[in-house]
Amino acid sequence: MKNLKFPIKLVFNISTLSNDFTAKDVDGTTIAYVKQKMFKLKEAIDVFDNEQKKLVNYRIKSDKWIDFSAAYSFTNATGTEIGKIARKGWASIWKAQYDLIDQHQQLQYKVSEENAWVKVLDHFLGRIPILSIFTGYLFNPSYIVTTAKGEIVARLKKEPSFFGRKFEISKLQDIDIDDQERIILGLMMMILLERNRG
Repeated sequence: MKNLKFPIKLVFNISTLSNDFTAKDVDGTTIAYVKQKMFKLKEAIDVFDNEQKKLVNYRIKSDKWIDFSAAYSFTNATGTEIGKIARKGWASIWKAQYDLIDQHQQLQYKVSEENAWVKVLDHFLGRIPILSIFTGYLFNPSYIVTTAKGEIVARLKKEPSFFGRKFEISKLQDIDIDDQERIILGLMMMILLERNRG
C-alpha cells in the first residue's frame, strides 16, 4: 500500500459469512481486500492485494487469546513485523482508544474516538425494532489519529449506510510512507473490532 491517494473508502461485504471489506482509493482503485478468518480463537486477518485473493500483502494477528486489551501485529509479505495496534484495555469501554506502535516497539500514534455518545446512542437505539434500520444513517462515529504532540494526522469516519458498512479514511497532514502504511493497517484492524462492538 504505497503512494496512496486519499480519501480511502472501506466497504464491508454483507453477502458473505466472513467479516470482510474492500478498500479503494479516491480513483476507485482497489488497494486491499481484507478478510477476517472465521472460527479462530485468536484474531487472524489477511490483507490481499485485491478481491481475487491471490496475493497476501499483509497479515494481522493477535498476541493474546480473545481479549479486549490484546495487541495486533502487522507483518508484510516477507513475514517482517512492521508495527502493531493495541487497544487501551478498560479505557476503551467508554471511548475507543488505541496505541499505534512502530516496528521498533515505540509508541508512534494514538487513535481515539471523537465522540463516545454517538456509539452509545447507536447501540441503544439499534435494539429498538424499526428504529434499528435507520441508525446506520443517523449515527456515524469518527476516530482520529494523533501524534504524541496531539496533532491530528488522519480521520476514519463511518458514512451513512444501512448495516454500518461504509467508512472513509482521510489524511489531514503529510505522513511518511511507512507511517501511512501502518496507520491504514491499524485503522483496518480497529474498525473490525469496533464494528463488532456496535
